[in-house]
Amino acid sequence: MCGITLGLTAAGAVAHFLSIPFVLNPGIVFIAFLFSGAVGVVFGYFPARKAARLDPIDALRHE
Repeated sequence: MCGITLGLTAAGAVAHFLSIPFVLNPGIVFIAFLFSGAVGVVFGYFPARKAARLDPIDALRHE
């Protein structure tokens, strides 16, 4: 949530600096939040699942 707030604040500041209108669309913010969450889950879950199936001795042997 801090990233969303920081991004919207920066976008508002840049829009003010460039004298262009800033239009906040909550639907787009929500879709971006879901997409980034899905990317995090996919790229975190599958490597963790693969690592969990390894034998600990073999996993430590191959650095």
